[in-house]
Amino acid sequence: MGGSSGRRATNGWVFWEEGNQWVYLLGGGQPMGALPISDQVATTLSKVKTELSAPLLSSFFSLLSPLLFLLAPLLSPLLYAPLSSLLFSFLPSILCQQERRREYEANLQKAGLELETEDKSESDDRKTYFVKIHAPWEVLATYADVLKIKVPFKENDIPDIPMDWLFTPFRLPDHIMNPEPDYFTSPFNKGKIDFFLIDDKETFFPPSVRNRIVYYILARCPYHKTDREDKKGIKRLLNNGTYGSAFPLHDVRSYCPTVTRYYGEKMFDWLCCISHNRKYYGEKIGIYFAWLGFYTEMLFFAAVVGLICFLYGLFTFDDNVWSKEICSEEIGGNIIMCPLCDKKCGYWKLNSTCNSSWQSHMFDNVGTVFFAIFMGIWVTLFLEFWKRRQARLEYEWDLVDFEEEQQQLQLRPEYETKCTSRRLNRVTQMEPYLPVTSQCARTFLSGATVIFWISLIIACIIGVIAYRLAVYAAFASIMKDSPTNNIHMVGSLITPQLATSVTASCINFVIIMILNLMYERVAIWITDMEIPKTHLEYENKLTVKMFLFQFVNYYSSCFYVAFFKGKFVGHPGDYIYMFGWSKLRNEECDPGGCLIELTTQLVIVMSGKQVWGNVQEALVPWVMNRWGSRKARSHPESRYSRWEQDHDLQNFGHLGLFYEYLEMVIQFGFITLFVASFPLAPLLALLNNIIEVRVDAWKFTTQFRRPVASKAHSIGAWQEILNGVAVLSVVTNAFIVAFTSDMIPRLVYMYAYSNDLSMKGYINNSLSVFNISGFSKDNRPEDGESPEWFNSSVITTCRYRDYRYPSGHEKEYSHTMQFWHILAAKLAFIIIMEHVAFMVKFFVAWMIPDVPSEVKARIKRERYLIQEYLHNYEVFSPQKTFNMHTITHLFICLYLAR
Repeated sequence: MGGSSGRRATNGWVFWEEGNQWVYLLGGGQPMGALPISDQVATTLSKVKTELSAPLLSSFFSLLSPLLFLLAPLLSPLLYAPLSSLLFSFLPSILCQQERRREYEANLQKAGLELETEDKSESDDRKTYFVKIHAPWEVLATYADVLKIKVPFKENDIPDIPMDWLFTPFRLPDHIMNPEPDYFTSPFNKGKIDFFLIDDKETFFPPSVRNRIVYYILARCPYHKTDREDKKGIKRLLNNGTYGSAFPLHDVRSYCPTVTRYYGEKMFDWLCCISHNRKYYGEKIGIYFAWLGFYTEMLFFAAVVGLICFLYGLFTFDDNVWSKEICSEEIGGNIIMCPLCDKKCGYWKLNSTCNSSWQSHMFDNVGTVFFAIFMGIWVTLFLEFWKRRQARLEYEWDLVDFEEEQQQLQLRPEYETKCTSRRLNRVTQMEPYLPVTSQCARTFLSGATVIFWISLIIACIIGVIAYRLAVYAAFASIMKDSPTNNIHMVGSLITPQLATSVTASCINFVIIMILNLMYERVAIWITDMEIPKTHLEYENKLTVKMFLFQFVNYYSSCFYVAFFKGKFVGHPGDYIYMFGWSKLRNEECDPGGCLIELTTQLVIVMSGKQVWGNVQEALVPWVMNRWGSRKARSHPESRYSRWEQDHDLQNFGHLGLFYEYLEMVIQFGFITLFVASFPLAPLLALLNNIIEVRVDAWKFTTQFRRPVASKAHSIGAWQEILNGVAVLSVVTNAFIVAFTSDMIPRLVYMYAYSNDLSMKGYINNSLSVFNISGFSKDNRPEDGESPEWFNSSVITTCRYRDYRYPSGHEKEYSHTMQFWHILAAKLAFIIIMEHVAFMVKFFVAWMIPDVPSEVKARIKRERYLIQEYLHNYEVFSPQKTFNMHTITHLFICLYLAR
């Protein structure tokens, strides 16, 4: 194993090479000197944590046994018994692990894999052995035939996608991307090598396929055989501590830079890089980037329309008659409003809300209704066009006939370990199972835990609401003389309502983040407790738990502001209090409506989550990697090899993509469920995703170990969750426009109560009158809380936001007929908007087929060509023709000889 050593640097990396040592490219068969080490070691590694070798253990045990025998009479039984028990239980465990490793590695070699062990003296910590694994061409070809991996046999002769022009502005030019030609593919057959387009055996199978084949062997190779069953698989060996870790290496010279380099060329350039992601990481990660790219493509159109609607509200200030009335001294300056809280709040003039009414108009206008309807159509188009894109990827990535049955049949090692009972399975014969009683008990405990945590979220939201009610009175008392006006630029914009809303939203965001971190661990714990049978079942159960919790955690505060705040307040003299018995009076909305407060809540929670998420994704792995490799980076390059560098990276884990999808689906909920209150939400999401895709590409290739390549033909359970959110978004936006926005009351006033079909007089019409003498002692402002201009002997009435009869009327303080007209109009709008949106949704879904016609044509063409080419191969193959000629000639000779 000795030999000269030298250095070679590739892509900024410096490696030691040993000339007589064989380290192979996964799929190749060349000695070390032929390729850079970064190419040659794209293999699955196993880290062996053993500080004592077998000879050392033997000598240690032989020396220690006589010593214990001589000292036994002198040692106290209380000390001797525990020490001897610990020693004699620890040593067999290590020896057993060594036996497992020996048998497992011997079986890997029998399977055709080539292994090379790096001695611990070559490692950075001088304690770790690394086993490098290589699969030669014969092994790859054999298992590609077993797994029916599709490979190219003819270049595609069908024209490209007809509607590709729609997304052309987002694509990189061909001279930059150098796209590979498209091929028809067929399942690999080792006996028909010359049937396929094999230019170079070293690169014929892409890295993801080689990665998957090696892992397939590792997962099924036995390490201990008994009469009852064969214990097998790298997962079990990792769980019982035989190996420390197993992972494929990053290929830093070829695919890794290709995946990351294209992410800086153009705004949406990752859309062209999907094929590189798929070849490097496999279809499961490739389809995540495909979905994220397509989602960001579609966000561009929603962001443009949302920006136009926002600009419409910005440039139509002059047409905003009701805001002018609020701000005018003649109207808003003469309207005295009733106190917004008990005792600590005084009377106030309507024109003090001038700024908030202008701000509200930017989001609460006719464009809001149009944008809400547009987003209902957009979300349908997004989901339908994604189905088409997904169908196209299924064909291009040879996943048309892929089924997840094999994944469903693969039991989790934890399930096999914890389930000691066995039963007959018609497919897999004897298998472990969990008794029904234990399964029901675990499910009940899991459900109870989820309900408890959701109740905890609701309790926290109630606490934030109580904070809003209590603090508003304090802010109102402090700001009664407008002390914030002295603050430069923003002082005049700060009101008790704004201060309460912003501080409560920030507190709510902090609570959301804390609960989120805590529940992640709880959700994983209760899912582990249920002992799911397969990895697919595990992910589905965890997905439901996490999304249900995140849905309540992130959206509950927005639901409160949108549908509860200001809806159950009563009226002066008969206010409604929180829980009925407390002294906290329910919140009221500004005369301009609650929509601006919903906008504030949405901006803080959504923007805060996106910023925190990107910082956490980029910073935390980087800091942990720098800290973990701080000692190794100070060592010479000969002691910090390529495989050790990858080992020091963070483990991606089987839930790595789960958190990526969860983050994007929560964002999808923000831009669909409450988008009627904030048309700029898609623009914020678009900007975030442009950063997100680059952070993900950088993180996957530089901060995490390369995951095992796996197949996936769709985004799984997330598709159904997106469909559910899309349906719910139509309902929520219809209710926001009807009950949170002031759009419907304005339209009812204009067409039913205005004399000249204008908005003049709307503010006066929307405010009811209350006689100040009707206030009870508990509701009346304390002395000194009202402003100096208020004179109770002159001002006898105050106004409040509602449609009620005034004092002295026969129906005093009961709702007027206009209130019922507005309520009927709101309900009618909800019914009409929902029916129109759902009709358009179903019509679009019916009109757009899930599978494009050109994909169907390609599938039929490919099946026809496979049949035709195989027929021609069997009949007209040169080898077979030669054999037929030989047989015919021999038959003629024998006939003549007779």
